[in-house]
Amino acid sequence: MHNAIEIRDLTKTYGTKRGLTGLSLDVRAGEVFGYLGPNGAGKSTTIRLLLDLIRPTSGTASVLGLDPRHDGVELRRRIGYLAGDFVVDGRQQVRECLRFLAALRGGVPQTRIDELAERLGLDTRATIKSLSKGNRQKVGLVQAFMHHPELLILDEPTSGLDPLVQQTFLELVTEAANNGQTVFMSSHIMDEVEAVADRVGILRDGTLVALDTVADLRAAAIRQIEIAFAEPVTIEEFGAVPGLLDPQLDATGTVLRAGLSGTPDLLVKAAARHTVTSLTTADPHLDEIFHSHYAAAEAAPQTAA
Repeated sequence: MHNAIEIRDLTKTYGTKRGLTGLSLDVRAGEVFGYLGPNGAGKSTTIRLLLDLIRPTSGTASVLGLDPRHDGVELRRRIGYLAGDFVVDGRQQVRECLRFLAALRGGVPQTRIDELAERLGLDTRATIKSLSKGNRQKVGLVQAFMHHPELLILDEPTSGLDPLVQQTFLELVTEAANNGQTVFMSSHIMDEVEAVADRVGILRDGTLVALDTVADLRAAAIRQIEIAFAEPVTIEEFGAVPGLLDPQLDATGTVLRAGLSGTPDLLVKAAARHTVTSLTTADPHLDEIFHSHYAAAEAAPQTAA
């Protein structure tokens, strides 16, 4: 499968500050890619570089096999883009605005625009300036999705949306992926990314600190384990189990609680020397994985410049 986006050693500096540092990343055609990080991590900088809205200090980016700098006009026909700060002329009616944007893309059937507006609960008769932030965001979503672009680049797409509309947005993303479209979606809301993403990248201070499927990130993360025994056990019996973190027993000595990284096989074998009455494990959510990568990066010793 070819790549919809290819980034190599991309760096962007703003004076003495770095927005991105040597970013290398591939986004496969047809996948939903979640790009995670808090505000200021470099997500919007990456997107603006991909769209040639700003220029890199060094490194390269290819989008749909084209150079954003030299092939910008063609790329804009093939991309659906929602900016994190979506702004259009406030004096227009929603329907006028969407018709104008549709014309720029070579025309979009009115039925398609009306269908998206209805699904999102958007009043197309209203003027842009009368809309709440959430309703302006709906306008942004309609214009991004309406022309069935090969690639959707969405920067914090659910900002200001209520939970019901967020769910509709996730349905639109799933439909786009099923239609063979690629979705590159930046967010700091973990649940929405976990619901639809094939892979995720976690960005910290302009540097990619993790890149994998949600399932593999979860498998490599620390899970919480609780084992109840019919009779008391000792901590020492489990001290040699690899990956067992901070094991603790309750007051009765019959319930073991710990974190576990990696395979549980040796823990299960150690526990099987006793009568086990229950065993529970809690897989981490994506937000826990996200925060664990941030905590690990913060705990790492800093090298001198």
